Amino acid sequence: MYFVEKSDMYFNVSCRMMGVARASILSFVIDTTGSMSDEIEEARSVAYEIIDSKQGMQDEPSEYILVPFNDPDFGPLFRTTDPEKMKTEISKLTAKDGGDEPEMCMSGIQLALTGASSSSEIYVFTDATAKDIALKDTIDALLISTKSTLSFFKTGATGRRRRSLRAASFDDYKDLALASGGQAIRVSKSELPQATDIIRDTSTSALVTVLQRARNDGTEETFSFMLDESLKNITLYITGRSISFTLTNPTGVSQTHNEANGKLATFRTVGNLWRIRLSDDRQTGTWQISIKSNGPYTLTIRGQSTVTFIYDFVESFSGPHPGYAPVSGRPQAGQPATLMLLVTGRNGPSSVTVKNIDLVMASSPETITSCKIQNMGNGDILATVDAVPKEKFVISVKGTDKVSNSDFQRQSTTRMSVSSVHIKAVVDKSVEPGKIVILPFSVVTQGDGGLYTINARNDRDFPMNFPSSLTLTSGLYSNATLTVTPPANTQSGTDATLTIEAKSPDGADSNFIILRLSVVTKITDFFPPQCGDVTVVADDCPRDASMCGSFRWELSANITDDNGTGIKSISLRQGNGNLSHTLLTDPIVQVVYSASCCSQTVEIVAVDKVGNAGRCYHSIARSGSPPALHLSLLLWLGLLVSVFSVKP
Repeated sequence: MYFVEKSDMYFNVSCRMMGVARASILSFVIDTTGSMSDEIEEARSVAYEIIDSKQGMQDEPSEYILVPFNDPDFGPLFRTTDPEKMKTEISKLTAKDGGDEPEMCMSGIQLALTGASSSSEIYVFTDATAKDIALKDTIDALLISTKSTLSFFKTGATGRRRRSLRAASFDDYKDLALASGGQAIRVSKSELPQATDIIRDTSTSALVTVLQRARNDGTEETFSFMLDESLKNITLYITGRSISFTLTNPTGVSQTHNEANGKLATFRTVGNLWRIRLSDDRQTGTWQISIKSNGPYTLTIRGQSTVTFIYDFVESFSGPHPGYAPVSGRPQAGQPATLMLLVTGRNGPSSVTVKNIDLVMASSPETITSCKIQNMGNGDILATVDAVPKEKFVISVKGTDKVSNSDFQRQSTTRMSVSSVHIKAVVDKSVEPGKIVILPFSVVTQGDGGLYTINARNDRDFPMNFPSSLTLTSGLYSNATLTVTPPANTQSGTDATLTIEAKSPDGADSNFIILRLSVVTKITDFFPPQCGDVTVVADDCPRDASMCGSFRWELSANITDDNGTGIKSISLRQGNGNLSHTLLTDPIVQVVYSASCCSQTVEIVAVDKVGNAGRCYHSIARSGSPPALHLSLLLWLGLLVSVFSVKP
């Protein structure tokens, strides 16, 4: 059995198998400095259009997230499942203060990544580089962990005036976009409305990646990719400068970059982005695109299909219920590794056959490391590799769609980095507000030993203490501890994401582990509030309930929580009268309930601060009282007629 932490991601695939998939979360991270008024308006326009066009549809975004940032502030994160509330919140954004200097972009992205679920699409609008570039490695770690896709829409000048040497460049945005399978698009403000078509393309359900490649040189290269019958709305994206290309279908028909509307596709270019949408009547089989550029470029091919896969690097565990658990961090270069994949087709896992699972190096020349495949049933496939590649790679899955008997090709969106460093740590209990928690962790390297830098961050800014460095010997674990202290006023139920990173002496190699902390107040109060000294004044209520309309009754009581945590709320569960009470902070809370004699029952519920609930219940109904309603004369006559009409 396969046990995983990312249950929401697996739930999404199950939904696709049942034909009820919904889109990824729609997340916007928006720079709100004074120079961003045009970009904010465009983000607002795109969000409104997506919300209005997809509301009530199958591919309506399942959740919306908005994170503003500038300098020195970022956040708060706004999350909702209500599209109208998202429209209201994004309408409140205004550009104010500051110019287009470096901003707190990475902090805003970190907040979005820790707030969104796995496999989310996040779109960043900014005209500046990042001031908080020190968070770049943390962002990269979160992207790998969550398998989310990050795209940037960068306006403004190419060159940047920096406040410090730590400020980022546009290349940092490109690195993060490439690592996550997103795009880094640089356009003028006037071109921005055209560039945001990519948001419309990707804010949809059942989105898959067929191929993604990046090249740093300007040589010409031909890329082959397989299109199967299940793929719809297939789009190619090329980012780079001085791009020329030729697209060729399986029958040899070609179209060049000079033909904006050709036999195979329609092209459009904006800024450094080429958007190529294939015709709906495109052929299945092996396609090719030959690209030539004078500089670096990226190629991404995506479409919609229910033939898809998800994956995790895992390690086995034993015990009464053995299985596999996800491994946090980058896989170790040159070491054996195990992946667990869930592959599904148009009619569930049984409608596809998986032939190859490969680790493909992302750089040129491409080197393929094939995995040994073991079918675990129900779409689960265990893939093992003797040695992880020593360079960044993607995961490629190839097989056959049994519904159409056509071959398919899919690729992981996230580009995996590798490391010779490995970190072990476990959070096995919750954290109490105001209490110090000690977290042991261990670090090992299969590379060169030496003095490794240790860094740790959490997204709640809880105070932490940890060693700034550890001396490692190759192949041997070095042990250390980290302490974290949530402030005493931290609300119970707060979650925090903690990242521990180890970096080699020359900074060329690093790895991380991501831990989730739950802050929970220790419960010592197990007794509900008590209701006592109950006084009822109901003498005026008539015995004949049909005469109740002009009379009232009243109940008063004292509610206490003795040595408990205190009363949080008092409310009516039954009764149509008026309830009032003294301050909830009083040692004895006096409640008064007044109602019409027609409303004969009252139930008052008092809840303390840890959820214990007590009640005051009373009824003034008299046993044996006359019925409240009497049958009319016409109804009696009707019944008599019915009785005497029955034939013997």
